[in-house]
Amino acid sequence: MSRVLALDIGTVRIGAAISDALGVIAQGLGVWKAENDEWLKDFDDAIRKYDPETVVVGLPLRTDGKKSEAAERVTAIAEGLMAEYPRIEFVMWDERFTTVIAQRAMIEADASRRKRKKNVDKVAAVIILEDWLESHRK
Repeated sequence: MSRVLALDIGTVRIGAAISDALGVIAQGLGVWKAENDEWLKDFDDAIRKYDPETVVVGLPLRTDGKKSEAAERVTAIAEGLMAEYPRIEFVMWDERFTTVIAQRAMIEADASRRKRKKNVDKVAAVIILEDWLESHRK
């Protein structure tokens, strides 16, 4: 298995995580500013550096499992990335509650409010990636 990149795409920030080459460990890669598509350079740099075969994109579904307005926006962004990077497999992955789980984990780790705000998207991306990796180990 080669590396897998995960994205938690928000309107202000985008969290990114990367797996190790064996697909066992997920680690936070960074938090990118979503404004004006500035993050696309960071994304491209990550693609060049890590050469992932798969990109897992968190899909913010509603609690009832239906697509939200945010899910439609994320899907459109992912479709643009698919067109730009045709050799990479893009997978949409249910990300319900990952931000809440990330917040709780950081609170339990006694992270300051400032640190939580700065890193919650990256931690959410790690959770998305861990969930996807775990589903592929079974």
